[in-house]
Amino acid sequence: MRFIFIFFILVFFTNCKTKKFDQKEQQPVLSVLNPINEFNPKIWYDKDLNVDQIPGISLNKWYKENKKPKKRSVTVAVIDTQIDTNHEELLNTFWINKGEIPNNNIDDDKNGYIDDINGWNFIGTKKGSTVWANFEFVRIVRDYDKLYNGKKTSNINKTELPYNNEYHRSIKKLEQEKGFYANWLKSLKYNLVKFPIAKDSLKQYFPKEDYSYQQLDSMYKKYKINDKTYMQRRDDDDKDLGALVDFMMAQFEVNQKNLSDIQVKEKEIDSIVSRNLNASYDERTFFDLNPYVLEKGYGNNNISSNLAGRTINNHCTMVSGILASNRANLIGINGISNNIKLMPLSISPSGDEHDKDIAMAIRYAVDNGAKVINMSFGKEFSLHKQWLEEAFKYAEQHNVLLVHSAGNNSFNVDVNPYYPTDISYESSSKEVCGNFISVGATTAKIDSTLVASFSNYGKNNVDLFAPGDRIYTTMAGNSYGYDSGTSLAAPMVSGTAALIWSYYPKLSVQEVKQIILESGTAYDIEVLVPGGEGKKMKFSELSKSGKVLNVYDAMELAKKVSKKKR
Repeated sequence: MRFIFIFFILVFFTNCKTKKFDQKEQQPVLSVLNPINEFNPKIWYDKDLNVDQIPGISLNKWYKENKKPKKRSVTVAVIDTQIDTNHEELLNTFWINKGEIPNNNIDDDKNGYIDDINGWNFIGTKKGSTVWANFEFVRIVRDYDKLYNGKKTSNINKTELPYNNEYHRSIKKLEQEKGFYANWLKSLKYNLVKFPIAKDSLKQYFPKEDYSYQQLDSMYKKYKINDKTYMQRRDDDDKDLGALVDFMMAQFEVNQKNLSDIQVKEKEIDSIVSRNLNASYDERTFFDLNPYVLEKGYGNNNISSNLAGRTINNHCTMVSGILASNRANLIGINGISNNIKLMPLSISPSGDEHDKDIAMAIRYAVDNGAKVINMSFGKEFSLHKQWLEEAFKYAEQHNVLLVHSAGNNSFNVDVNPYYPTDISYESSSKEVCGNFISVGATTAKIDSTLVASFSNYGKNNVDLFAPGDRIYTTMAGNSYGYDSGTSLAAPMVSGTAALIWSYYPKLSVQEVKQIILESGTAYDIEVLVPGGEGKKMKFSELSKSGKVLNVYDAMELAKKVSKKKR
């Protein structure tokens, strides 16, 4: 019995420590972190390196010198989850489709979408919105199985070899993920049985059941032999009780202090196994659409599920708060600009986004007047890359900037693909467009930990960095909190682009991109490489620009470039 218990605990913790569990894959939300107490700035990322000795984006510095902001509005499409439209910081910030009459069930402006007043939900269903979706590698296995299963490479046409390779890469990924989550689910089911037993047994020591991790830990005594520290259970003669105390401490370490906590996690992991990783489960059967053709009109206009506790709104709310939170109401946080109009476009379920939805959301944003498109999502596989490449080029033709978060996998995206990307499917070094910026995340410390440990990087495929660690921002339910991720770094770049265009509307998308990259702050220091097990590199080698976003310098450079064009 004790061996089985130890086995499951070891499996659980080994998996949790070695696997990069990306909350974004299930629900684009990261765990809330504690405030930065070292220097106590809630909004540290607005600070300036020279003024505050904090590696922020110098936004405060720019606003102090520019008291009269322009009134010209710029629409930023936020391709993401649904959003909390009732948040106090985001009221009156939403783009309004003036060609549409609300709630008359007619496509008044003939753009292909009925009653799209503020945006569109591309994963909307007749009953609401898609919650669970396959991971992209599951879709690839399902779609390619008939084409490549059992076939030798020598019998496959040369032009199809890349697809065959993706098929086999997807199979390997699916097997790994199935094994990981199956073990996790098994350990949770075991925990559901063991938890009541452990809790009941501890009542004799803690009748009020008010024990803490520290109190449980104090049941150990420490002793030294030859300068080595050993630990022994104070009640070591009671092996079963010792195992139960160990079990309860393990639950505390993963924030499972009640049986309901385990039940919630067990339900979530079970859904991942039965839906995200199940090739027989296809969420698109709830749609009346052709998955192999780009088309308008599917989904619905429900950009928000404003119900208590609906965290599905959280990710987009966090991203949008950084962009457009009211700078004049003296509550919460200040966004990059008050001249941003938000266009929420929902495509992100608990799982991976569909390339079709990404492509159609980009085209919708372009056709309806967005100047900047923020894409704080990503995946390691892409089933229809050509649709994305065509959408990127379409945006560039209309002078629209695409900003994408580099991802939270702690890997080199020059080696490990991360989608969507502006790198051609046919050539690993060729960019398909000149209007795409990929953004990594930095911390508030000017030392070897400047690059956030979770951030992806790449000398060729990450363009620059922006703050993304312990960011205080808006959250669903009209609340605020701290969070981390490249998802929060991307909107700082998107907001900067919108700020530039609100002052200098004649600049081209290529010019705005170049201004943002050139004007960043360079740090001539060595930093820890994310996922590199202590390896260090020059910060300049982890992105194309080798810099961190600097709003003040970007606006100054934009002014110079604009003057030259007159």
